[in-house]
Amino acid sequence: MSTNTTGGDGVNHRARAGEAYRLWWQHDANWYQGVAARFGQEVANEINAEALRKIALHVAQRVGRLSGPLPDTGDTRKDLEELRRRYDDCGDRMFPPELRNASTEIEDDDLIVLTLKRSFAVTMVRMAGSLEGYRCPCTDIHAGWSEGLGVTLTENRAESCLRDGDKACRLLMRVAAPVSDDGEG
Repeated sequence: MSTNTTGGDGVNHRARAGEAYRLWWQHDANWYQGVAARFGQEVANEINAEALRKIALHVAQRVGRLSGPLPDTGDTRKDLEELRRRYDDCGDRMFPPELRNASTEIEDDDLIVLTLKRSFAVTMVRMAGSLEGYRCPCTDIHAGWSEGLGVTLTENRAESCLRDGDKACRLLMRVAAPVSDDGEG
């Protein structure tokens, strides 16, 4: 098996894919800046948050399909640990690891804390020159992940944010009990 990414046509397809990603990121940055210039920063932030929530929902639904139903072991801590793992999987699928440094942990038996020391979005927005006025859509992303994974959040907020100059984003998600949804309602 060859690890050569160059096809029989002499094209390095992995490099081409990387270039395509960079072009789409540039498109996204230019789109965001265009909406902000034409309709205002608030509208650009709202549309960005709506779009990311939809993507997050899709990603979490896929993670849920691949992982199966959330467990209902009777051990809330164990079940919450599985949910925490699924949130990590969602983040890993949505953002390239070279531009994201994140970890999650469980606190107080019902709180998942996501700590970001490097954020893909903040990095890209800064590179595009759009950081001024940009509002991070993190809570919208978490709402999409939670909906896609079938859980309800009773708290979803940022305690600190890289965008604001903090050393890390500290995002709090408090999950309604029980963690799993048995489908009855």
